[in-house]
Amino acid sequence: MDFPDISFFINRRTIRRYRPEPLPEGLLEQLLEAAAHAPSTGNMQLYSVVVTTDPTEKKALAPYHFGQPQVEGAAAVLTFCADFHRFSRWCQERGATPCYDNLQSFMAATLDTIAFAQQFNTLAESAGLGVCWLGTTTYNAGEIASALRLPGLVVPLITLTVGYPADNGEDAGRLPVEAVTHYGRYRDYTTADIDRLYSEKESRDDSRRFVAENGKETLAQVFTDVRYPRGNNELFSEKFLGFLKSSGFIR
Repeated sequence: MDFPDISFFINRRTIRRYRPEPLPEGLLEQLLEAAAHAPSTGNMQLYSVVVTTDPTEKKALAPYHFGQPQVEGAAAVLTFCADFHRFSRWCQERGATPCYDNLQSFMAATLDTIAFAQQFNTLAESAGLGVCWLGTTTYNAGEIASALRLPGLVVPLITLTVGYPADNGEDAGRLPVEAVTHYGRYRDYTTADIDRLYSEKESRDDSRRFVAENGKETLAQVFTDVRYPRGNNELFSEKFLGFLKSSGFIR
C-alpha cells in the first residue's frame, strides 16, 4: 500500500507577518466555495463567514483580538461564525417552526464552523497564502458581533488572518502522535508517560526562553500562571456564556 504524501501538513507553519499586497480578485470566493464542501451536520451548513479587507474595519477589530498585529497586517480577516439564524429564517419562510435556541444546536453549529474554517485554512495554504488562526474570538464575542452587526443565533468563533507570507513562520513543534492517540479505549497517562511525551516540547529553545522570561520554573507554569490563568478563563467564560444567552442560543 502506498501511503499519502503528508509533508505538506507536517511542514505547514502559522504566518503572522504578511506582504503588503491584496489578494487576487475572486480567490477568496473560490477558496470559500471549496471549503463549503467540508463535513456538515445534516448538510445544514450552520455557519457564516464575514470577510474584512477594509483597513479601517480591520483596525476596528484589532482591539478585540488584543492588538495582535496580524489583524491589521493581513490582506483579509475572516471571522467564522456559528449560524443558526439563516437556517431558522428558511424554516420560518417554509412553514416550519425552528427549535434551535439550545445548547445542542449551538454545538452542531460549532462543529460545522470548525470544519468549514479548517478546510478553508488548508485550501488557503495550498494556494500559497499564509494563515494565522486566532484563538481570541470567543474572548470578546459580543464586541465582535456588535462590530460585524451579527443577528441573534450567530456567534463568532474563529478568526483567520490571511495574506501572502512575509516570512516562513516558525516551527512550533507538536507532541508525538502517541500522546493523542488511544486504541480501543482511553488509556490514562503515567508520570513516566508525561515525562516522555512532553520532553521534546519542554527542551525546545523557545520553551526554555518562555520559562526564563516569565520567571517560572516549568513550561506548564507559563500556561497556568501567565498565558491562560484561572482568572482570565473564568472572566471570559462568564462573558461568552452571557453572549450565548443574549444571542438566543442558551436560555
